[in-house]
Amino acid sequence: MNVNGRPTRTLWPSADGTAVEIIDQTRLPHAFVTARLATLDDAAHAIRAMLVRGAPLIGATAAWGLWLALRVDPSNDALDRAYAMLLETRPTAVNLRWALDRVRTQLQPLAPAARVARSRQLAIEICDEDVAINRGIGAAGLELIRAIAAQKKPGVRINILTHCNAGWLAMIDVVTATAPIYAAHDAGIPVHVWVDETRPRNQGASLTAWELLNHGVPHTVIVDNAGGHLMQRGDVDLCLVGTDRTTATGDVCNKIGTYLKALAARDNGIPFYAAVPSPSIDWTMRDGLREIPIEHRAETEVTHISGRLADGTVASVRLTPDKSPAANPAFDVTPARLVTGLITERGVCAATEAGLRGLFPSQGSGQR
Repeated sequence: MNVNGRPTRTLWPSADGTAVEIIDQTRLPHAFVTARLATLDDAAHAIRAMLVRGAPLIGATAAWGLWLALRVDPSNDALDRAYAMLLETRPTAVNLRWALDRVRTQLQPLAPAARVARSRQLAIEICDEDVAINRGIGAAGLELIRAIAAQKKPGVRINILTHCNAGWLAMIDVVTATAPIYAAHDAGIPVHVWVDETRPRNQGASLTAWELLNHGVPHTVIVDNAGGHLMQRGDVDLCLVGTDRTTATGDVCNKIGTYLKALAARDNGIPFYAAVPSPSIDWTMRDGLREIPIEHRAETEVTHISGRLADGTVASVRLTPDKSPAANPAFDVTPARLVTGLITERGVCAATEAGLRGLFPSQGSGQR
């Protein structure tokens, strides 16, 4: 993606080769600020505090976190400690475990002296693979949008509703759920995006809107509760969301509020698709509602909100009464029966075990 006309990734090795640099997403959309991750603790904090977020980017950051740890101590004990610290930072996104398992499995047989260079190479590979995967999702999803456009009169816009941020900022570079939208826009298909604000962290209003604005894609930010109304009025042609973990049977775990959008889409006959990079598929799980761990985050994300004041400063203000408690589940699970289809880098399939295994036949039970 371009930021101020400059091609930019969300994470990259530092020029001096001793650290990793990231976009601090907690500062968007009001300021574009980068941060330097020089230690394992820095990487763990960046994931936990959501300086980086989005399942693929979390996994990539964790891989680089192992490299940062091994630069200090490449022993078995250090590798295990770093793995455990990074794994507990965010419980829901399966990409975190996937990336950590992949790196640790390949490092364990190596002599400690060989681990630093190999861990760096693996982190780079994970980042580059993420870009390739998301290009495939964009190409597959574009065909869905083309099919909708073919049913409309020339020049009539296609209205797409999305939730949270499954865009460039959740990945290394090329986006997932919004990849088909960018591809359609770049192909000259008239698209307009309804951007859910996505309370409580407002990743839609803060991040997705910022991305679409910078790319020139027409969009409108809406409160989360407006989606059903727009669907009833015929103002939504397609729902596109991302995923933090998808079961082998097609249940989709995504940012809180996704399930409600799927219910409204089903009631109004609107196709509801999830963009699913293959590292986000958890082949070990079959019942998303019972098996996927749901992260519960701090009350302050619900009780407070930050914004830019008239003088340009950014401040946090309280929304609720001082003594009112708040609950903050960060994700929900949309059952496969409500999902029209899954968009993967290998094509579109039904949200079923047969559909997924048709695209990924080498995945045996319990394998990744």
